[in-house]
Amino acid sequence: MAALTLRINGKDRIADVDPNTPLLWVLRDSLGLVGTKFGCGVSLCGACTVLVNGAPIRACSTPALSLAGQDIRTIEGLAPSDTKLHPLQEAWIEHDVPQCGYCQAGQLMAAAALLERTPKPTDADIDGAMAGHICRCGTYQRIRAAIHTAAGKIAKGGAV
Repeated sequence: MAALTLRINGKDRIADVDPNTPLLWVLRDSLGLVGTKFGCGVSLCGACTVLVNGAPIRACSTPALSLAGQDIRTIEGLAPSDTKLHPLQEAWIEHDVPQCGYCQAGQLMAAAALLERTPKPTDADIDGAMAGHICRCGTYQRIRAAIHTAAGKIAKGGAV
């Protein structure tokens, strides 16, 4: 066990963990950030997706130690404030995307990374960015529509 300092959602957080512990378990078990979900444990489903320096990674298979000094953003840090949702979260609600909701944190984080690097994505851009994110409820068309809606909101000055 070692004290590991990670920068999560703009704040330094200290966890006393084995440095080889996957980030997912540090987030959930040590830091109480339970929005990031465990799905498959082998980086295939996308439920555990978080952003590191703006890029999506799978937290279930990434050792926490490898992320020291990096900027980690989880679903808990997606909204700009406690009273304002991110345009993606608003669009998710507008398009009735969530069904069971289990994959949603990972889907939202991957979509956020996409919109940060491609503000006006095409369907092909969205499909590429969301590939490997499994939605057992099959709301892929709604996800695509919500991403387009969020892109429009952001383009019109929606807070991110």
